[in-house]
Amino acid sequence: MATPPPFMNSNNPNPLTQGSSRLPEDTVIYSIYPDNPLSQDSLQSLHLQILNAVSPFTTSYIWQHEPFTLSIAFHPFPHLKGHLRFGDNLNDEWFTVFLLFRISVAFPSVSIQVHDSDGDFLLIEAAYHLPRWLNPENSQNRSFIRRGKLHIIPKSALPNPTLTESLNFLIENEQAAVAQDSMQSVIQNRITGYPEKAKLNTHSVRVRVPVSVARVFKHAPSLISLAVEGFYDRDMDSMKNAAKMERFLKGGKGGEEEMVTVAVKMSRAMYAQLMQQRFQAPKCYPMPPKKGDLEAELGMKIACGFEMMYQEKKKEGEEGKGSGWKKYKESLEKSGYFKGLIPGSNEYKRLMENAEEYYKNSSLFSKTRAMLNAPVRQIDEILSLPYSADEFKNEDAPPSDDDSWLYSGEDELNSALQDRQKEMELYELKRKKKKSKEQKDTGASSSLKGEDFDLSELVTTMQGFIHKMSSYEGAEVPNDRDPKEVELDVERFMKDVESVMKYQGDENVTRDMDDDGGSSDMDFAADESENGSDMSDHEDGEDSFMHSYSDVMNNELKSTTLKKSFVHANEQTSVKNEGTSNATEDMDEEFSPVDVDVNLVKNLLDSFSCQQGLPGPTSNLLGLMGVNLPKDDNKGK
Repeated sequence: MATPPPFMNSNNPNPLTQGSSRLPEDTVIYSIYPDNPLSQDSLQSLHLQILNAVSPFTTSYIWQHEPFTLSIAFHPFPHLKGHLRFGDNLNDEWFTVFLLFRISVAFPSVSIQVHDSDGDFLLIEAAYHLPRWLNPENSQNRSFIRRGKLHIIPKSALPNPTLTESLNFLIENEQAAVAQDSMQSVIQNRITGYPEKAKLNTHSVRVRVPVSVARVFKHAPSLISLAVEGFYDRDMDSMKNAAKMERFLKGGKGGEEEMVTVAVKMSRAMYAQLMQQRFQAPKCYPMPPKKGDLEAELGMKIACGFEMMYQEKKKEGEEGKGSGWKKYKESLEKSGYFKGLIPGSNEYKRLMENAEEYYKNSSLFSKTRAMLNAPVRQIDEILSLPYSADEFKNEDAPPSDDDSWLYSGEDELNSALQDRQKEMELYELKRKKKKSKEQKDTGASSSLKGEDFDLSELVTTMQGFIHKMSSYEGAEVPNDRDPKEVELDVERFMKDVESVMKYQGDENVTRDMDDDGGSSDMDFAADESENGSDMSDHEDGEDSFMHSYSDVMNNELKSTTLKKSFVHANEQTSVKNEGTSNATEDMDEEFSPVDVDVNLVKNLLDSFSCQQGLPGPTSNLLGLMGVNLPKDDNKGK
């Protein structure tokens, strides 16, 4: 027995079991908990009964990566568990949910828990119908499937439930945990149509493949998922195996392997993965001279996928590593087992050999090796018996299914988006109705509060805030506030300002001294002081210029819409005096002053209304000044 790595002692968890608890991507995980503790024999019996109950639905179904399975677990107490990687085929996940609901109906004394890498995806699906208190932070150990219905453990009964507490509550108070009808409808609508919907997800296509591949299809059609996965997730090492085709073309001798036409069933996602990727046929693979032969091209991709998958599984099975070894190695790295050594160094190699030796003597190694070797052994057993192309020549392969769905998914997507939009609009409508009802219940007090609110106080407060003296520390706020002080070194700041000003002053003096005539600003100022009349004429010229400039600017602004954005002082009186002349109206419009107070109130109220009851700049600013505007009760009515 190998010596375990030094960090693995009685005080540290075993990384072999620790790594297996991590949730893989695109994987749905489910657990089935019996109401009463069962012995191992009783649990095995329940295991077989459940698998027999779902077998009529799963026998002919083509799974994307792996089939629906169950295994016996004893932690934290005896139950059944399983996981299924659905990858790009979301139908696999919802078909699994359908199976779990059927199990809960057929076996009423069990509670089922299901989640994926996104969390409780059943709650996510019914997000618009959840009780307001339920959120991702408190949803753990709350949602279960039982007797064909979704159950949610109420927060009032168990604020922070453990798994054991939730299961006991379901047994003793099942009716109190049944989710509301709207949530039940959403989940049931999602799984409506299964298992027929699962069959519609299957696509049959004619392909031309080597007779060895055709024989594997005949005896193990479910292996198509591994072949497509091997092709779709290929890398440089696996493509080297496809270039040789040692297993399915008799050592790369394509001329010795006959080609036959067969019909292959796969999921629509698999068909899309094969169709949407370009792949050059290996030189050893016999392709027809005519280009564009879809049957031959798809058959080549499938055959190469089988070869890549077979060789990869065989290699991983011999090494016994696979994903189990990757998790184990990652746990070693996180625990500091390699001590920050550079990979490839002698000490690193020694520690790696020690870890590999320990891993090979573990139970996980034997289980991983058996799992990885399973498809390899199955293929070897199928191809060990004599076979020839004659057994397929008399079979007439049906034509391929119509694949127009591959290019017309936009309508289906738009339909799904419209359904989501309708659901969201219905949710918003219900929320507004509920809010309106709450406002009506307190309408009297709210109305009085709104009527008693004096807008003149808002103007006075805002003017007082604006006219207050401010400093480098910022604007002054009411004394009951405790704003964070601005950290500023005043002396250093003033020195920097003085140095900049001094530099600019020296530069201006130097520039003036260099002018023709040698005059400076000070000389010019002395001359002006000696001649008062010249100074007066200069001031008159400045006033004349400013008046002319103001007139030109006002005329230019007349042609814009800027004046419409302000409320003028005579706006109300001009509406009343509709019989005045046009000249008078033009004069009033031109010289009427802007009502600053009205514009202030109007803009503040408009900004506050745009916040729609949420925090925002207007409410924050008025809150600092101690002003609380009444709610806009007419909003949304």
